[in-house]
Amino acid sequence: MHRRSLLTGLGAAGALQLGRPAPALAQGEAAHTLRFIPQADVTSLDPMSTTSYGVRNHGHMCWDTLYGPDSRFTMRPQLAEGHVVEEDGLRWVFTLRPGIRFHDGEPVRAQDAVASIARWSARDTLGQTLRARTDSMRALDDRRFEIRLKQRFGPMLDALGKPSAYPCFIFPERFANVDPTRPFTEVVGSGPYRFVAEERLSGARVVYRKFTGYVPNPNPPNLLGGAKLAHFERVEFRIMPDAGTAASALQAGEVDWYEQVAPDLRPVLQRHRDITVERVDAGGLMASLRFNHLHPPFDNPAIRRALLHSVTQSDFMSAIMGTDRALWSDGIGAFPTSSPLANDEGISALTGPRSFDAARAALRAAGYANEKVTVLHPTDVVNNNTMTTVLTDALQRSGLNAESATSDWGTVLQRRGRMNPPGEGGWNALIVLFGGVDLANPGVHPLLRGNGRSAWFGWPTSPALEGMRDEWLDAGSLDQQKAIARRIQAQVWQDTPFIPLGQYFVDSAWRRSITGVQKGMTLPINVRRA
Repeated sequence: MHRRSLLTGLGAAGALQLGRPAPALAQGEAAHTLRFIPQADVTSLDPMSTTSYGVRNHGHMCWDTLYGPDSRFTMRPQLAEGHVVEEDGLRWVFTLRPGIRFHDGEPVRAQDAVASIARWSARDTLGQTLRARTDSMRALDDRRFEIRLKQRFGPMLDALGKPSAYPCFIFPERFANVDPTRPFTEVVGSGPYRFVAEERLSGARVVYRKFTGYVPNPNPPNLLGGAKLAHFERVEFRIMPDAGTAASALQAGEVDWYEQVAPDLRPVLQRHRDITVERVDAGGLMASLRFNHLHPPFDNPAIRRALLHSVTQSDFMSAIMGTDRALWSDGIGAFPTSSPLANDEGISALTGPRSFDAARAALRAAGYANEKVTVLHPTDVVNNNTMTTVLTDALQRSGLNAESATSDWGTVLQRRGRMNPPGEGGWNALIVLFGGVDLANPGVHPLLRGNGRSAWFGWPTSPALEGMRDEWLDAGSLDQQKAIARRIQAQVWQDTPFIPLGQYFVDSAWRRSITGVQKGMTLPINVRRA
């Protein structure tokens, strides 16, 4: 309540200052600059180095994908002009749009696309499946390339048009040939904005300028499945981890757009006559406890399952979102509520009576030997910080020797990729957040992969989950897919590659002078100043 009162006063003071006419130069600069507060800093320039949404959004500013989802998440051509499918689905030929260029002026060629798909398919969960089913991939000429398959791959366009958690961005061939485990540090993009390296200030500012040589998709703007238009000459990402500072800056007109509003500040911003507060991403965010399966104690599935007795989803959700049930849901299984595959198979594992005593007894029965549990704890990402505090307490009360390893978000992203033992810079557990679009089905769901050291961070091994995932990919109808999804969820409670902690929904807020915000994903593209 104190923070809300303070912000109201700051907003009023800012309004008084803004009531005076600004100098003409300042007005001109503001008209051509969009000032955006992202949910997190851009910790890496290479979108293949992390699934961080801050880096993902940076990627969509600078690069294009071959296909992209429209507002209904139907895949549409983006860099691609189109494709043909031949030989009973085993040969796909793609054609690039004419006249498209990289930021260095070089044309985007088919060989750039082939190399980019190869680099992406080494990291992405759906890309790995495409790679396993591919017989060959080659450029036919500068604008056409083919993918020949050993086995049909129905979600081809969904894979090449993935908007999140490793989108298949098209890089120049020399960048695409870089080992995907070694992030590149220079940006030569194919998208509507150019990264301005000399103005980058880590932890404070990321700057982009309009790429004047960009040739947009000829279709009308429609999320990432139509034209991506740069209406601003300059876009500034202002990094503001403190929610109160961010809300004050928006009220005072110092920034134009606040990507994710802290829930307790929604009423303050909603009352401001010059601010729009709306839910852009209806898929919400799903929080999960992710285990490191390579090292004790969570290399033992019985120890992972022991926590099913004590994890209470509502504790995590209410800690970050308050008591308003319109903002969060518990009783969440392997899939978010936005997915047609969401189901209640075995959900009593998380909705039945909660008991720390039962968790401690299960740990003793599993042979837990008081090994230290290192929990990665980012202190500069509000919701993750709060939920990690709740998590560490719950682990301790469950009988685990748990401790938080506090750091900033960038350090967490670096450390979670290390397979070393926790005492040598690795980790045991962390909270991960994914949007509904990234968890909608077994094909894209990174936490459901059970392919060991090729899996997403945590590296679980589960032949059963991998087999059912293949079944899902080959299923012929939604009813068949739903039946497989129920079996997958039942297996999750046995293998416990992760534990769902609930689903929540956040709003975005922008000055009313900003128009053209598209629903589906919060991206500062296609918007303009009224």
